[in-house]
Amino acid sequence: MNNFSNEEFDCHFLDEGFTAKDILDQKINKVSSSDDKDAFYVLKALPHVTPFYAVKCNESRAIMKTLAAIESGFDCASKTEIQLVQSLRVPPERIIYANLCKHVSQIKYAASIGVQMMTFDSEVELMKVARAHPKAKLVLRIATDDFKAVCRLSVKFGATLKTSRLPLERAKELNIDVIGVSFHAISDARCVFDMGAEAGFSMCLLDIGGGFPGSEDVKLKFEEITSVISPALDKYFPSDSGVRIIAEPGRYYVVSAFMLAVNIIAKKLTGSDDEDEASEQTFMYYVNDRPLLQKRPKPDEKYYSSSIWRPTCGGLDRIVKRCDLPEMHVDSVRYYHSWGCNLKLRVQLMCQNHHPGQCCGSPSELPPTSLLVLLVSCRSLAF
Repeated sequence: MNNFSNEEFDCHFLDEGFTAKDILDQKINKVSSSDDKDAFYVLKALPHVTPFYAVKCNESRAIMKTLAAIESGFDCASKTEIQLVQSLRVPPERIIYANLCKHVSQIKYAASIGVQMMTFDSEVELMKVARAHPKAKLVLRIATDDFKAVCRLSVKFGATLKTSRLPLERAKELNIDVIGVSFHAISDARCVFDMGAEAGFSMCLLDIGGGFPGSEDVKLKFEEITSVISPALDKYFPSDSGVRIIAEPGRYYVVSAFMLAVNIIAKKLTGSDDEDEASEQTFMYYVNDRPLLQKRPKPDEKYYSSSIWRPTCGGLDRIVKRCDLPEMHVDSVRYYHSWGCNLKLRVQLMCQNHHPGQCCGSPSELPPTSLLVLLVSCRSLAF
């Protein structure tokens, strides 16, 4: 971790037992009595493995530098992402250019800086690589049945298992080296490895992809997933097979790493025109960006129909149309958990669609009226 500069990120490494909320409360208590209202980060833990982090998920420099410092690999989908990783002095062998629709100019750029690993799923991509980067080390992406996935990439990406032999044979004809397979289904990946051997390749890399849950409020926990993955890897790709296994966690690392906290600056009570006291009360809350402690709800507290708005004069600038909340007051704080994945996109959607999404980006580029507190809480990925 010698690559870190306290002056650059103001990082404080914490002992076990501390939670992000503990540090958030301490920090808010400290800054509430001062003029320092800047966003801040809390580093909770670091993994002891080296996955290939999906940069597109959250390219916040603090996260990127954290992962670079622990020698993580990086899954880049564009020249811009590769340049970002390069700026952290990550060697090219720790970068995989995982884009199945690459521009020829960007393939040439990858070649010029020594990035060799890249994915493909079709003859079209093979032809581009053959022209622009003949020394590339390719990974064949196979489509999988991901109808239950949060993001169904197989709808537009990946060769089918039945047709995967054809691109392998074509790669051999073009004298392009295929070093591995990117496939979630481990047993079927073994079949593709066998096809590769028949085509004359000595495959040495298995990419089991990403999509691992990063929060606890999911039906299928990360531990349950690994309880299936680990035995399958032991069976089809044992440690003495000579196959290097990588993953592309994105959401898993950062979805719970960022928290959005917004300060309630005003509220209104709405209702019908009649004076019937029995009519339902509805509160409208207006939020801004001053950090204060959140009011803790009481078990017997009454909940009211509520809506949440940004502080502009726009009638459509609504964050939450309707939700049930205990009555809150000016200077209370509302937290939004698990905002680390696709954060920049979610804030944009929050402004466009007027409700907070569940789905990364540079905190400095987010509107100050939307962003208050960011917590970095890097998780470990253990297979």
